Amino acid sequence: MSEPFTDIKRSHFCGDLRKEDIDKQVTVMGWVHRRRDHGGVIFVDLRDRRGLLQVAFNPGISRASLDKAHTLRSEYVIAVRGTVAHRPEGTVNPELATGEIEVLADKLIILNKSETPPFEISERKDVSESVCLKYRYLDLRRPSVQKIFFTRHQMYQVIRNFLSNNDFTEIETPFLTKSTPEGARDYLVPSRIEPGSYYALPQSPQLFKQILMLSGFDRYFQIVKCFRDEDLRADRQPEFTQVDMELSFIQEEDIYGILENMMKNVFKEVLSTDIETPFSKLTYQDAMERFGLDSPDTRFPLELKDITSAVKNSSFKVFSQVAEKGGVIKGINVKNRSGLSRKELDDIIELAKIHGAGGLVWIKLTDDGWQSPVAKFLTETEKSDISRIMEAGAGDLLLMVADPSFNTVCNSLGHVRLHLVKRLNLQPSKKFQFTWITEFPLLDYSEEEKRWVAVHHPFTSPVEKDLPLLESDPGKVRARAYDLVLNGSEIGGGSIRIHRQNIQSRIFELLGIGSQEASLKFGFLLDALKYGAPPHGGIALGLDRLIMLMTGAESIRDVIAFPKTQKAACLMSQAPSPVDSRQLRELHIKSTGIKK
Repeated sequence: MSEPFTDIKRSHFCGDLRKEDIDKQVTVMGWVHRRRDHGGVIFVDLRDRRGLLQVAFNPGISRASLDKAHTLRSEYVIAVRGTVAHRPEGTVNPELATGEIEVLADKLIILNKSETPPFEISERKDVSESVCLKYRYLDLRRPSVQKIFFTRHQMYQVIRNFLSNNDFTEIETPFLTKSTPEGARDYLVPSRIEPGSYYALPQSPQLFKQILMLSGFDRYFQIVKCFRDEDLRADRQPEFTQVDMELSFIQEEDIYGILENMMKNVFKEVLSTDIETPFSKLTYQDAMERFGLDSPDTRFPLELKDITSAVKNSSFKVFSQVAEKGGVIKGINVKNRSGLSRKELDDIIELAKIHGAGGLVWIKLTDDGWQSPVAKFLTETEKSDISRIMEAGAGDLLLMVADPSFNTVCNSLGHVRLHLVKRLNLQPSKKFQFTWITEFPLLDYSEEEKRWVAVHHPFTSPVEKDLPLLESDPGKVRARAYDLVLNGSEIGGGSIRIHRQNIQSRIFELLGIGSQEASLKFGFLLDALKYGAPPHGGIALGLDRLIMLMTGAESIRDVIAFPKTQKAACLMSQAPSPVDSRQLRELHIKSTGIKK
């Protein structure tokens, strides 16, 4: 039976006591991490959010406390009063901050009992993620998991202090807002007061932060929840947190400088790590040409090389026919890896196919010559040119993809490159590498919809010198957009916005958004642009993904207190779930879903 929590007050956290506290009488509280019976003396490792502390129950100090300690089990919640003492000689634990001391208990109160947990509250071993998420309240007790959230809290404080000291104002924007379906699907909230009408949960505060610039606030920021109803993966959640900011009267370089200084502060204060500034920059075109993806991990030397000129007249028809159609042939030189097995090469070929390639050509350069199903189709001159372009020599493995589509070649080889980094356990040149990706295309043509669509969003400003191309060649118009990439993961994205209504109207026309539709979706922003809109721009950083990279977590779910599964379900609370039919009637909704 648990005992009342009265007339007792915690004096110290378990993990805070040190040898300087010896001979002090203390009261500590927490969870029984483990209990050990050493024949007449019982030792308990007591755990709270600050760490572990050994408590000794000795019959020579308190027989009553020792008898009660015999009943303790894992995860019982207890309070202990006692005296801090040296651990006996030979029992010091150098791996614990409290490893030189123990508390000799003279009083034990059992505050609450616990059933046997479904897994040990230690490090995750063979426990499935679904079990951990179902019992998330137990999973969150793990010291390693709690450390992530203490780090996350510290990061929030550093960001808030930095932005406040740089003249930003923190302003909240609405969660119940207007649906403007562009990109991912909205989460919709039915209105009870206006039957048939819906709010949308914001995918970002985009329109509102632009309105704040039009309102004269000059520098805004917010640590905010955003919502997207999209297919999930390891680094994506339906609800996520970002630090959102917008600035007036600025250029791209102003935003780069602020973000770089903020990241420098965050990494120094939170991880005691110095990062190099200014960050490196790559245009979108350069990133695709060299690394195959627009969020490249530049810490590894594997780069794509264009060999189209070397093989455009080859008797190997796959190469020559692609070149004739205006396509591209690119390759990766995997240094000193010609010994990869046929099974490993087949796996790489399948990976390339998954990412759009029709196939992948491999060539092993050995002391005996070129080994490959296509080697007989290549002349000595072509082989020499390929070796020169790809800087290849004996012992190397060449992997090549040919396709009429530049993006298909880059995307497939980009993912092959990432696979090789993991498969070969290549070591990065540095622990943290930030890179700005700039000059994205403004528009992309959707074959499915037969129209131009915005690569970022329809409020992104075109590069000024590209404005004449809006009508003549829209696909070549560059955006004043930028992404911040850390170790191959996009952690932030933003742009300089359109602040002139005539340019905004031209963009809407290109996107096939008529004046009536534009007014319906974005009317309040378009109206505001009529009343003296300043030049402005901003960026949003994904804090979940950033903290995942900073702490080395394997999944974004590890850094969110109550995450969703890849099917967007909360296993702990069993959300989503059916609701009472009365609630649906009040909202004027008739459900066609299948009840589980």
